[in-house]
Amino acid sequence: MKTIIVPVDFSEQSESALKVAASMAKKHKAELLVLHMLELNEAVLTSAEGLHIEQTVFFIKLAEKRLSNFLDKPYLKDIQLTPIIKHFKVFGEVNDVAKKHGADLIVMGSHGTDGLKEIFVGSNAEKVVRNAEVPVLVIKNEIEEFKVDNFVFACDFRDEGLVAFQKAIDFAETLAAKLHLVYINTPGEDFLSHKDIYKKITEFLQKSGVGKEVEIYNDYNVERGVLNFSETIGADAIGIPTHGRKGLSHFFMGSIGEDIANHSSIPVITFRI
Repeated sequence: MKTIIVPVDFSEQSESALKVAASMAKKHKAELLVLHMLELNEAVLTSAEGLHIEQTVFFIKLAEKRLSNFLDKPYLKDIQLTPIIKHFKVFGEVNDVAKKHGADLIVMGSHGTDGLKEIFVGSNAEKVVRNAEVPVLVIKNEIEEFKVDNFVFACDFRDEGLVAFQKAIDFAETLAAKLHLVYINTPGEDFLSHKDIYKKITEFLQKSGVGKEVEIYNDYNVERGVLNFSETIGADAIGIPTHGRKGLSHFFMGSIGEDIANHSSIPVITFRI
């Protein structure tokens, strides 16, 4: 792990994410890129009028000063840190910054969303998860010392998840965490017998070349099953693959990875399929 990106908006949640990212950067001697999105109106950014240009420069200078003050923290001492200020859509540009700098991980704070706001707007963290091609670690609460002893990775053990599965294994090894693999069996059309589940898991593990035990946990839906299983074993973090669906596909089908990241109280890391 060489480069970690942390989007910040100066909120308590973004500082909680910054503390976690700083802890990881120290342990792995990684560079920390702290990203703030100015989110100026696009008309202001593209206008040739002098007044708009002056306003843009003023807001950028103001953001630079505020970001500098925000990063004046003892826990950031001795860390290779680069502040970055970008304009406009936070959820769209984070992935562009990650690709440009070859980032290994995005660490982002979130307060989560519920109800109609979740359906029609969602949280910025959820949108970053949807767009990012690199793993995204979502932090909800203040964590005194980020240490992952028990790491849960849940998936459906289909071939499309092989890459995400390997990334989860690498992540667990990087953090020296015990990896708990789980398959959530649910009632209805997706229900499988134990025989069918074991056959499915065995074939998947053979293709991955990884010999690991997998827990089978029964619950009413996948999201609830992942969260309940994680609570049962005292997980410190949850890993989940995500398709990164967009548009109408996302509206009607959703993403279990995004839902878990939105509702879990413990850190969640998503791996793009």
